[in-house]
Amino acid sequence: MKDSSRKSGEQSVPSRPGARKEPLPWQAPKAKEDDPGALKRLEAIMASPGYLQADEDVEFLGRSDTTRGIRLQLDYLKAESLLEQHGIQHTIVAFGSTRIHEPATLKRDLARIRTQLEDAPEDRKRQRRLVVLERLLAKSRYYDVAREFGKIVGRAGNGPGDNRVMLVTGGGPGIMEASNRGAFDAGARSIGLNITLPHEQYPNPYITPELCFRFHYFAIRKLHFLLRARALVAFPGGFGTFDELFETLTLIQTRKIDPLPVVLVGEKFWRGAFDVDFLADEGVIDAEDKELFWFAETADEIWQGLNHWYEAGGESFLPALDE
Repeated sequence: MKDSSRKSGEQSVPSRPGARKEPLPWQAPKAKEDDPGALKRLEAIMASPGYLQADEDVEFLGRSDTTRGIRLQLDYLKAESLLEQHGIQHTIVAFGSTRIHEPATLKRDLARIRTQLEDAPEDRKRQRRLVVLERLLAKSRYYDVAREFGKIVGRAGNGPGDNRVMLVTGGGPGIMEASNRGAFDAGARSIGLNITLPHEQYPNPYITPELCFRFHYFAIRKLHFLLRARALVAFPGGFGTFDELFETLTLIQTRKIDPLPVVLVGEKFWRGAFDVDFLADEGVIDAEDKELFWFAETADEIWQGLNHWYEAGGESFLPALDE
């Protein structure tokens, strides 16, 4: 019986298809009855590296030359998308030596090396290690300063839940651990940007888990350090600290990025590590380049200096809540 409600010539609309009622020809392998050797050959085809889908082929993605551009993109995009997802807009970068541990750790190491030297007092390698550990212990106060600074950042604004400016470190031990630990002490989130190295390593345990990232390329890691940076705070450190510090100073000097405050914590260390007055006197930098950074000794001095730097420019260190 015809549907009297449908006008002449009007077609019925089919329902949305779900699972197929009849399988398609390629949903089953070639029948063994038609070719007894087909299944074995099919297994060889599907096990071949060429058949593996490109985005699931880790070996292909890891080839040094062919896919480097893709790896660079992935290195950038994963962290960027997750930082956006968590609403991270502004950061304070804290850097420093991985070897400057908390005082109790260094005192324990010193006690161990002294015991070893009692058994072998002429061991020059251990004598050298003793001197180094004594110097590191003298600098361990910066672990406490970095921890206190992390706590100040974590409590800034409206408290731990106010993440307008969030602490970010390289994710490792030492000074970076101390900075993340301070934010952790305050109940605030903080970020760690770790890097893949040839030897085993661990991120420090005070980073917010969902905000700890691991990069393949130093260049992309550096990019993420500065993309959201409102300040760079450099504690005493080695090559890694120098690398990040001088790259940032160069970018500010050349105005490749907008100027941001740079604080060197521990004036005695930094004046011994590099002589900025000598560089200016030699003419390899301008006198005004000596004003791209300043020194501080305590967490309060760092924080007050950062606020003063922004206020002198007519803005607040903490961006408005709606930014």
